[in-house]
Amino acid sequence: MHIAQVAPLTEAIPPRLYGGTERVVSWLTEELIALGHEVTLYASGDSLTSARLEAVWPRALRLDGSVRDPNALHMLMLERVYQSAADFDFIHCHLDYYPFSLFSRQSTPFVTTLHGRLDLPEHQPVFDEFSSVPVVSISNSQRRPLPQARWVRTVHHGLPAQLLVPKPIKPSYFAFLGRIAPEKRVDRAIRIAEHCGVPLKIAAKVDKADQDYFAEQIKPMLASSNCEYIGEISDREKSEFLSGAIVLLVPIDWPEPFGLVMIEAMACGTPVIAFNRGSAPEVVDEGVTGFIVEDVNGAIGAVDRLGQLSREKVRRRFEERFTARRMAQDYLSVYRSLMAATAPHLRLVTDEAPAV
Repeated sequence: MHIAQVAPLTEAIPPRLYGGTERVVSWLTEELIALGHEVTLYASGDSLTSARLEAVWPRALRLDGSVRDPNALHMLMLERVYQSAADFDFIHCHLDYYPFSLFSRQSTPFVTTLHGRLDLPEHQPVFDEFSSVPVVSISNSQRRPLPQARWVRTVHHGLPAQLLVPKPIKPSYFAFLGRIAPEKRVDRAIRIAEHCGVPLKIAAKVDKADQDYFAEQIKPMLASSNCEYIGEISDREKSEFLSGAIVLLVPIDWPEPFGLVMIEAMACGTPVIAFNRGSAPEVVDEGVTGFIVEDVNGAIGAVDRLGQLSREKVRRRFEERFTARRMAQDYLSVYRSLMAATAPHLRLVTDEAPAV
């Protein structure tokens, strides 16, 4: 099968540091190739991939200060995919609703994985208008605001089985990983660690939009608590960081569509304490890979139960549920299903075509 993967231009594939969607696209692409498929990846020119790379712009947009209108470049990329659509058996987009209108007007079957939040009011008229366009959710909870969408499957993210592995390190601190933003609530993680008398290590990026929040609300808390702010880390550093953690704290305050950090921790055998928001109850197996809690007090109470969990079982459950190979196989099932649904229509068009 010849498959087009259409990625955001925001980060390279894979990203150098933070970038959830772009990392998932990279893992999926590599697994599809390992399974014997031909893949063309539309992405930034600094991407590293085994696929045939179609570079629309030479650098990831987040790292290119010269780009002031990223939407223009994404529109250009979609047009180039559209012009080459007949070359592919299937097109898989990762650009939210941007491909809907254009790609609905061509015959190659396609699907869009929705990676972001979908609970904003402006999403409603868009998905009312494009209710026949097939979409994949990354958690069942992500679907709730948009029952009118044509959901064809939920495909949980997965990462390469050996990308992150347990290291022989004695766990000695709580961990917070990902991004410092109001909805991620690192302030809650700080309070939980302070109450438990355990050091907290924070490995997280701060986006430009959140720099004031970090400076005004989080930085003062770091100065007066037993916390170490490490900053953004790469995949190469995560096995050691997460293996050394007693638990990963995920005290989110928003409908998290998936939350890669949770399965990254599980890959290292590290349990997760997550707040009951968004996808967390789907990703964390209660009493096996961690605990789901309602508030800070619940998280503090869950810390006392961590001794009931086996880090070996946490790793095993990751291998059962959250590998990139399982993710790729799930997507191939989606592709084949949509191709089969499209095939009768294509045969009908061919049969009715006038003789020449």
